Amino acid sequence: MPGLVVFGRRWAIGSDDFVLPGAFELFVRLVWWIGIVALYAAHKGQFTCPGGALLHSYLLVLIILLAAIICALSALVYISMQGTISNPGPRKSLPKLLYTRLFLYFPEFLWAVVGAVWVSDSSVRCEKTVINIIIGTVIASWVIIIFTIIGVVIVFDPLGGKKTFYLPDSVNRNLESSQSGQLLYNVKSTATRVWEKRIRLLCCCIVQDDDHRVAFTSIAELFRTYFSDTDLVPSDIAAGLTLLHQEQDKMESCPKEPEEVLCHSPSSAATDDLDVELENAAHYMLFAAAAYGWPYYIYTNPFTALCKLGGDCCRSRPTDSDITGSDRHNFHFGSILKITGLQYRDFIHISFHNKIYEIPFFVALDHKKEAIVVAVRGTLSFEDILTDLSADCEDLTLEDVLENGFVHKGITQAASYIYRKLINDGILNQAFTIAPEYKLVVVGHSLGGGTASILAIMLRNSFPTLRCYAFSPPGGLLSKSLADYTKHFIVSVIVGKDLVARLSMPNMEDLKRRIVRIVANCNRPKYQILLRGCWYEVFGGDPDNFPTELDGRNEDALTQPLLAEESLMVHRSPSYHALEDEPHLNSPPQYPRLYLPGKIIHIVEESSSRRLCSSDIKYSARWSNETVFSSILISPKMITDHMPDVVLKALNSLSQEHGSCISCQTRECNNTHAV
Repeated sequence: MPGLVVFGRRWAIGSDDFVLPGAFELFVRLVWWIGIVALYAAHKGQFTCPGGALLHSYLLVLIILLAAIICALSALVYISMQGTISNPGPRKSLPKLLYTRLFLYFPEFLWAVVGAVWVSDSSVRCEKTVINIIIGTVIASWVIIIFTIIGVVIVFDPLGGKKTFYLPDSVNRNLESSQSGQLLYNVKSTATRVWEKRIRLLCCCIVQDDDHRVAFTSIAELFRTYFSDTDLVPSDIAAGLTLLHQEQDKMESCPKEPEEVLCHSPSSAATDDLDVELENAAHYMLFAAAAYGWPYYIYTNPFTALCKLGGDCCRSRPTDSDITGSDRHNFHFGSILKITGLQYRDFIHISFHNKIYEIPFFVALDHKKEAIVVAVRGTLSFEDILTDLSADCEDLTLEDVLENGFVHKGITQAASYIYRKLINDGILNQAFTIAPEYKLVVVGHSLGGGTASILAIMLRNSFPTLRCYAFSPPGGLLSKSLADYTKHFIVSVIVGKDLVARLSMPNMEDLKRRIVRIVANCNRPKYQILLRGCWYEVFGGDPDNFPTELDGRNEDALTQPLLAEESLMVHRSPSYHALEDEPHLNSPPQYPRLYLPGKIIHIVEESSSRRLCSSDIKYSARWSNETVFSSILISPKMITDHMPDVVLKALNSLSQEHGSCISCQTRECNNTHAV
């Protein structure tokens, strides 16, 4: 719903967000009040100790003050429970109750000071139990006050005080162009600066140069653009994600049509090709995972990794390999050796250097597959995150490549950095001098997968037999023409409902519209949605069938936005009214649709049997296309399916299953010939 407006500004909290925190505080206050009343009743007429008169007055006023706070909280929680997310009308009196509750903090603060003074007074000679209870009361008061201040800081919206400026309304469109343009520019600039300050604060621990400042501004502009056309608070988004997850689970549980099943039945040739690529992918995923170094090795071997690495930390670095960047105690290189199983002499170049648009990679000789492998690391630092978020589009212009198109800016710059190192520094020439008959293979996971894909495009003309395996690459990477061009030499591997593989600006816009639509049209209060959603996520069960205003509408009507939906997308709060620019009906979108690279292998979990100490998961794989990943799926596994250990486990499972099938077929053939 629209953000709550109090004290003349908009806050990042809704009027229906006080139910759960208010109920918790109400419970604490009731227990507190009952305890104080019991203490007062037990000692009534017995406050004769030194300082007892002040104690009597303190308890009496505290009982009255707590009763007033309990009444205010009860009314606040009750009113906050009324209405729905998109219908705040029944909660219109909540700001007045909130003012009353906040006003009661002043006498509570004063009385907490009085209690602290009384407890610290050395002349007080009352019972120790009474003194301990008063100490507990004072501590509880200060804890609640401190948490309230923290809560106010969290829900503070820096843009909440902006003057209302309804660009969508026809009245404001008649303003003088210079006046409206200047006001629009000022508010958009302010919003961008706010986001830029937030990003700088998150990245305060890294050294910032000109590249960082440019990236901060670009990312701030992206966030400003994305959040400028809605008036949702964080709890609305959480409720929307919960509803979308349950809605998607209901759709997945519906039986598929026979035609849909037949359409996905692969041919025999495609199955053979898939088996070969799965075996190769399982092999090269080790290199992509190894690029993460010691964090991945310790994550996958938490009990033995440090002991194994500790034995190698004192060894000198190999002279056969060219190593750049920081690798204290040889932990990164030691982990790469143990994950890949290669020898020191097999590494041509290793770079641990990490800046924005400059990510670590290594070049090694893979004698098993007779390949020179370039493995690019995925996201592991703040600099990598900034590279990920530099999501503007730029042209990729290459000689003799007709399929030039748009690419992800940050990832393309990272690929250009590695390309310069490989070609200009002669790293690949050195590798092919050692093994001239080997083929070139580029691999990477996540950010590394996207960088490896664009790097493969850059290297394709010089190395026509090049192959690339991109594991869980970002979805918004290549334009359609480039994505089709890469199907000849790139294979992307996606597991389950991986979020990153579906992450692009158009998909994020689609997710935003779906959240607004389902939240605006749900006829249940937000607290019920969140409570039921938490229960469903933790304990499972059947998806809840929340009634919505969409029920009973015909198909034509469903294509039109409802009034509640329009209210969240158009009639925004004062902080966001000036952030909508004039519509550009004839101009191309700022963020065109980008796609995954190459041919896509989609691995899904078919069944899972969990035991006390282990789990047995069965996977299946099939060739897929980019349209399958044109929508973000909400699931608890949307993050875990992206993790490199999960991808490697799925690939190893499929590879072993394929190997066992071949063994079974061989034995059957031998038995047949024997007969």
